Amino acid sequence: MKVRVALIVASAAVLSACIGSTQPVANTGPVTAPVIIPALDRSDQPSFGDRTGQPPALSLQELFHPTFNAPVDPSRFRTLLVTGDVIPARGVDYFANVRHDFLWPFRPTAAYVKNADITYTNLESPLFAGCPVNPGPSFTFCGDARFVDGLTLMGADVTNLANNHLSNYGAEGINLTTQLLNAHGILTSGLGPVAVINVRGIKFGFIGFNGVGRAIDKVALKAGIERARSLADIVVVQFHWGKEYERQPMPDRGVPTPDDPVVIGHDAIDWGADVVIGNHPHWYQGVEVYHGKLITYAHGNFVFDQMWSEETREGVIGTYTFYGTQLVAATWKSYRIYDYGQPVFMNPKDSATALQTMEAASDQLATRLKEPTTSPIPSMPGPPPFAPIAAPK
Repeated sequence: MKVRVALIVASAAVLSACIGSTQPVANTGPVTAPVIIPALDRSDQPSFGDRTGQPPALSLQELFHPTFNAPVDPSRFRTLLVTGDVIPARGVDYFANVRHDFLWPFRPTAAYVKNADITYTNLESPLFAGCPVNPGPSFTFCGDARFVDGLTLMGADVTNLANNHLSNYGAEGINLTTQLLNAHGILTSGLGPVAVINVRGIKFGFIGFNGVGRAIDKVALKAGIERARSLADIVVVQFHWGKEYERQPMPDRGVPTPDDPVVIGHDAIDWGADVVIGNHPHWYQGVEVYHGKLITYAHGNFVFDQMWSEETREGVIGTYTFYGTQLVAATWKSYRIYDYGQPVFMNPKDSATALQTMEAASDQLATRLKEPTTSPIPSMPGPPPFAPIAAPK
């Protein structure tokens, strides 16, 4: 590198002399071939993180094409893993009862899901003993109380209960569910109190809000974030929001789901949230980096029986990595649901297609919002091909 710099300096001096001369130079000697200086190659330079100990600013490019090398001290990292909708009702409940196995939906992914400092999921069904088994097309959901063993198997630490189906069996169903979860050491968000977890000296605070069937109360949202901020170092807000079966976040005023998730997500960040988690659309959607903070709009179904389309069978598990209190990285692991309720991780080819879909959806959103995209912007893959109903052996 020192030789290369010396050549550049010498060339610059020759160029300056030529430009500064007003008299022609006599050709008194042999012609010498010019020295061609190759472009500077910075691939041998340490990354920003290695040079400064600090991660670069969060961006879509850094999320989908990371360059940050972790500093030597791994003790500063904390991981938050987030799943999509867990609905152990209807067909999931039926097949678990037929199998006499309430761990069945969670087994293929449990080892991965529990391998994080905090695992945060969205439970969209009350759980209690005596839940009527009904595999039919009902929209009144409940699941057997024994599914709580599946949640503990996957290492669930916090479960969001702010959604449009938890109340399907009234206050009694809600109370039985919260008692069941708490008895198994699982905290809840969305019912008022902030769920706080201390991970090696850094406190995470979790709150949740439902915007399906009604508008989100912005006064309560702002107050909830302020309360969480007073109790925690990192504030995580989960929303149940947006139009179903769409790749882009949008309101659905016919349901009604009147709020625009983009507006609500921005409000939450402006009012102090560190990361925003979205669910409900049943398809995974793109993400956004807003004022240096991450907004995830939907992770898709995780445990559910919606086998009627390929899009509703696919989802992503997000792992969000913090360096101190700053989010510095995200990874998404994709899966497909088989047998009316069991997610199984995709093969590498299908997984690459899912992540390309997610990146393309993120870029479409960023373009609409006039925010930075990834480069180059990937094309949006076509609809996923049909997959067998039964899981591969």
